[in-house]
Amino acid sequence: MKKALLYILILIGLSSSAQSLYFPPLVGKTWDTLSPAGLGWCVSKTDSLYNYLGSKNTKGFIVLKDGKIVLEKYFGSFTVDSFWYWASAGKTMSAVMVGVAQQKKLLSIEDTSSKFLGKGWTNEPALKEDQIKVRNQLTMTTGLDDNGINKDCTFDSCLVYKADAGARWAYHNAPYTLLDKVVEAASGQTWQQFFNTEIRNKTAINGLWFKSDFNNVLYSNARSMARFGLLLLNKGKWDQTDILSDTSYFRKMTNSSQSINPGYGYLTWLNGTDKFMAPGSQIVFPGMLAPNAPKDMYAAMGKNGQLINVVPSMNLVMLRIGDAPGDNGEVPISFNNEIWLYLNKVICTGSNFLSEPIDDTKVNVYPNPAQTSFNIEGLLPHDIMEVCVYDLLGKEQLRLANSLEVDISRIPSAIYVISIKTPNAILVKKLIKN
Repeated sequence: MKKALLYILILIGLSSSAQSLYFPPLVGKTWDTLSPAGLGWCVSKTDSLYNYLGSKNTKGFIVLKDGKIVLEKYFGSFTVDSFWYWASAGKTMSAVMVGVAQQKKLLSIEDTSSKFLGKGWTNEPALKEDQIKVRNQLTMTTGLDDNGINKDCTFDSCLVYKADAGARWAYHNAPYTLLDKVVEAASGQTWQQFFNTEIRNKTAINGLWFKSDFNNVLYSNARSMARFGLLLLNKGKWDQTDILSDTSYFRKMTNSSQSINPGYGYLTWLNGTDKFMAPGSQIVFPGMLAPNAPKDMYAAMGKNGQLINVVPSMNLVMLRIGDAPGDNGEVPISFNNEIWLYLNKVICTGSNFLSEPIDDTKVNVYPNPAQTSFNIEGLLPHDIMEVCVYDLLGKEQLRLANSLEVDISRIPSAIYVISIKTPNAILVKKLIKN
């Protein structure tokens, strides 16, 4: 009985929290703020956060609480009005636009992609091509080969068979990019026109889509990105205006879309799952995407550290834009986790994050490149539960426990991914064996 009452109180609290969200006006630069000190946050830790972000080539950083700005910082010559690219963080915007197109009955994500792209849009046999649905484009499960010379290439000659649709997850830009053409064919509008009509005009999320080679990249200012985070936090509704009112679609977008990579929804990254996959690899890593972040966080993430994090349990949105923070690959998974290390120290209240997060920046494998063995520095033996070495196809090469030194003399020279499991995090490192 007590558990049931507690559950009801939690639901009431969450409902009340959602209803109390603030939405900035559609015109002008007015945006209400909250004082970090008034929230009980540790203001003295803010400088460390900003120093870290500045050292990682950040241009803009915003944290919203209940829709109001708590932290907002711009670096160098970048300003509140400066435009910047979203990179693959724009994928989540695309997922919302496809959802809007479906709720307007312009398409169904269970439609075959060829219904909108035409027969022969790939170089696959017709029977294999007809298996690919719009849903597969949303979930990165088209089965098209992502190992080509140019995996952004959307020409039919570049889109070749690798596996049946739905049988393989791979972070492949080309099939995603063609969602633009799907919506254009279904709506009779250009992608930019559809964005303007259905998103921009109703939310003041200003943005322009620019063609870059094969990709279609969204540019906007940081506050427009914050508005998008707020739209996601309110489950597709902008104040009293429905944008994406299909609750079933939104729920599936922000939850595991398939079992191969539970850490991925509809073009949206998910925290809190027991395993995940990363771009450019077939390795399935155990643990959460960002162990330092709240479990219920979901995120839009793009190359060079373009990030929009949404945390429903905290009524919080965090975003970062800027140049590349370092060697973080196509999607800045580890960088996002590191930001939470510093942000947690600023928030410093509640139990929605790890009380003692792992500082990934202080853990390294050396020598690197290595020949016969490598060592792990920054941890003690009892901190290490397990070390796994994977090749780039995801095949496990070796596994051992409680060791700071790993013998790799019996595996061939190549590039490997090292997974280090600790009591409260999975750390991932790259190693070259000569």
